[in-house]
Amino acid sequence: MAGKIPDFNATVRAGTGKGAARQARREGLVPGVVYGGELDPQPINVEFKVLFKALKAGRFMSTLLNLKVDGNDDVRVICRNVQRDVVKDLPRHVDFLRLHRNTRINLFIPVEFINEETSVGLKKGGTITTVRSEVELKVTADNIPESLIVDLENLDIGDIVHISDIDLPEGSRPMITDRDFVIANITEPSALKSEDDEDEEVVEGEEGEEAGEEEATTEE
Repeated sequence: MAGKIPDFNATVRAGTGKGAARQARREGLVPGVVYGGELDPQPINVEFKVLFKALKAGRFMSTLLNLKVDGNDDVRVICRNVQRDVVKDLPRHVDFLRLHRNTRINLFIPVEFINEETSVGLKKGGTITTVRSEVELKVTADNIPESLIVDLENLDIGDIVHISDIDLPEGSRPMITDRDFVIANITEPSALKSEDDEDEEVVEGEEGEEAGEEEATTEE
């Protein structure tokens, strides 16, 4: 679950508007804003290479950060939006939301599978069918999970993992509450499926022959 909150550095952006944003980009920075928490929005700049590396590492949008801005008190934030260049797909603007420890927010949390090498079903040749690679949860800001863990060790072919089978952090709940939805299941090997299909075809063929024989007897 949530561990030490990582620091994320930014600087105050002098001026707002397109002109200031363009100047920031020319200097290797990404313009952004920090908002929420009953305070005025704060224009900021972050280093392009730092933001790009964080985005590439993954889970940036679901990670609670300790934002450090020169001349301001540290504040807990979470990234709510990253605008990207439509051609190069590079970050052009970033938005952060201020949070209190008990703030509740909606986040998509990735699903992580463990113990694949010791899974009963996978050892038999089964495969994991992932229905949801991430789940939207309502979580508290001080207890955001990095991922939702699915332990495959004791799962056999035909077993199904529902959201109720996953341990959620205290104070969190799935946004879908009207059903116990499926996360993943272990399906039988494709070769076995093919054999079952062939058996069904043989049975259907035999039934067809028997029906033909009955019709022929009736005509006589």
